[in-house]
Amino acid sequence: MAARNRVLADPAFQRFAARFPLTRPIVRSKARIMFDRVAGFTYSQVIAACIELKLLDLLAEGARDLDEIAAAIDVPMDGSDRLLRAAASIGLVERIADNRWALGGDGAALRGNGGIAEMVAHHRLLYADLADPVALLRRGAGGGQLSNYWTYAESVGQGEGDQVAAYSGLMAASQPLIATHVIDSYPFNRHRRMLDVGGGQGAFVAAVAARVPAIELALFDLPAVGERARRALDAAGHGPRVTVHGGNFLADSLPGGHDLVTLIRVLHDHDDAPALQLLRNIHAALPAGGRLLIAEPMAETRGAEAAGDGYFGMYLWAMGSGRPRSMAAIAAMLRASGFSAAKRVSTPLPLTVSAIVASR
Repeated sequence: MAARNRVLADPAFQRFAARFPLTRPIVRSKARIMFDRVAGFTYSQVIAACIELKLLDLLAEGARDLDEIAAAIDVPMDGSDRLLRAAASIGLVERIADNRWALGGDGAALRGNGGIAEMVAHHRLLYADLADPVALLRRGAGGGQLSNYWTYAESVGQGEGDQVAAYSGLMAASQPLIATHVIDSYPFNRHRRMLDVGGGQGAFVAAVAARVPAIELALFDLPAVGERARRALDAAGHGPRVTVHGGNFLADSLPGGHDLVTLIRVLHDHDDAPALQLLRNIHAALPAGGRLLIAEPMAETRGAEAAGDGYFGMYLWAMGSGRPRSMAAIAAMLRASGFSAAKRVSTPLPLTVSAIVASR
């Protein structure tokens, strides 16, 4: 490895590889990848500007001339032209005439993800913390804008009223795509009663209710979050099917009688000690033969390594709690908590969510 790295770092070898016909395509591909990694923050900010200005929504209604766009988004012509060119370079919009623009394929896909606008706006806090990544790493986890937003993380799950509103709303907005992948991947209809622990405003429970008509459903979260869940589930027409329990899943006993417990994007929010405590609490609440389904983005996922330790690793560090874990690491924690027969559940898009199921 050391010998390889010395060769790759040698300017003379780099010049040779860029000129030699057999290595030139590899060099160009690697150069593009490295440039995108270095410039990625700029692309992210172009996306943020498009979302904030509702540019993609405007073009979804139909192609527009530059002057129309500039007036609609309230940005001068030169600034609008610069934004459109930048957005076109990453596939969000397309130029269809000299000064006429339409929605691009990637822009349409971006609009199709219901929670993306909320996530992009939320990333302002992460960008602020990452403005000085060395300081963030040296001071220890949390202590910045993101951890202030996720008040529940630093107080180990204690939140009330407005403290949980922003968190719950963001999680609910970003949950539908996750829920679809999980429900498509696991046979929920094999179970009689399901308890969603840390279920937020009930977006996942509502998705299961819509797809699995026979299963009895329950949700457990902080009392203030549970109140929001009750209102959301009632408004969606699922209220009569769902029992909402309020409490702290690290300190309180979980309600029993459910043959399936789900943890959807919950475990990775917690450091090892509270995560183990949560798993033990779930184990105690499950009957013999009951199952626990864990679904979240995971570290060391083939093809999604950067999403695990790159994005979520730094995000959770800035948040002040938790870590992305590999499938093997979660399986080991499950065994330590008393579970058996942990196995991977294949999902359509592991970049977004992976899953593992274990038996009591």
